[in-house]
Amino acid sequence: MRHGKAHRRFNRRPEHRKAMLANMAASLITHEQIVTTLPKAKDIRPIVEKLITLGKKASLHARRQAISEMRDRVAVKKLFEVLAPRYAARNGGYLRIIKAGFRYGDMAPMAVIEFVDRDESARGKEDLARHEAWLKTQPREDAQQQAVPA
Repeated sequence: MRHGKAHRRFNRRPEHRKAMLANMAASLITHEQIVTTLPKAKDIRPIVEKLITLGKKASLHARRQAISEMRDRVAVKKLFEVLAPRYAARNGGYLRIIKAGFRYGDMAPMAVIEFVDRDESARGKEDLARHEAWLKTQPREDAQQQAVPA
């Protein structure tokens, strides 16, 4: 009998599985859209939706519960300050799963999981800021060419 075996195992030990789902939840909250396999997307949806509901409570206890679930304080801050007010009027159904074909190599079914009313202008903003900061630390090519006489 298969009593009490509700979730997928993903061929991982329980500690690894819990850490993987926590990392995926933090990534989804940070980027508001991720591409993953369809079974992982189906398993991460109830976790993130419960976290959004926690964020709507906006209490210290709820914040600590979210931190213990994800272990990423930056993602928890975004959850409570950005996402929870955005979905204050919505009763569940915060995420959408879109099938995205099959992965080359092992033909695993892929999916895009994203927030329903996500901010399109925020896509890649953090990556762009990190890249621009990295560019400022790099020496410029034209300065190197001027320093070396031909």
